[in-house]
Amino acid sequence: MTLPIEISQDRQEPIYHQIEEQLKALIVSGYLPADTALPSIRTLASELGCSVITTRRAYQNLELQDYIKTYRGKGTYVQKVDQEKRSQLKEKAVLDALRQAVKIARQHEYADTEIERLFKAILKERK
Repeated sequence: MTLPIEISQDRQEPIYHQIEEQLKALIVSGYLPADTALPSIRTLASELGCSVITTRRAYQNLELQDYIKTYRGKGTYVQKVDQEKRSQLKEKAVLDALRQAVKIARQHEYADTEIERLFKAILKERK
């Protein structure tokens, strides 16, 4: 299974964190339901063009947070995420993205009314 994960060397956050956050989003959104087998660390590293150490760190962090579970000799699988945690994480992801968008808009000296206008235009586009 090829996962829809994109990493960028140009971003400030480390690659392992990019992988971790995108996998978390795929799990929380339901794209990767509970009990879905994930690619091996080596396979994912190869697909993304990064090191095995990087993907191992992302998997280890996700396992510590109870998003995935590795079974010796069987592979790594998505864990069930309860509805309350799922809702909290989805909201956090959206708020983080909106905060980043507002930060960029303010760096470009947009007024709040202009930011609202752009946001409404995007909402209209997505109907």
